[in-house]
Amino acid sequence: MKTNELKNKKITLATFKSFIKKSPKLYVEHRSSFDGMTDCVQRVDRPIQEVSKEKAIGMDGVYLVGGSCDRFNYVENDKFVGIEAYNCCGSAILWAPKN
Repeated sequence: MKTNELKNKKITLATFKSFIKKSPKLYVEHRSSFDGMTDCVQRVDRPIQEVSKEKAIGMDGVYLVGGSCDRFNYVENDKFVGIEAYNCCGSAILWAPKN
């Protein structure tokens, strides 16, 4: 995935789906999730794991609630570019290797 494609663009659900489609490999990093025991969103400690394109959206990947409740941000580090998705259910980053 090219960095310039996302850096200066407003990220929407369509952009997120296109990112999934164009990326050769995907990794998911869960940052927080809803915990029914405490009735709030709490930070989680899960390692970054590879995820298939078919499961990138949903329980194994990034959980989206739909409507206008999902928010997306561009993120980048030395090895990966990604899109952070967050909503009332938590937050996660979907990473793709840089070209």
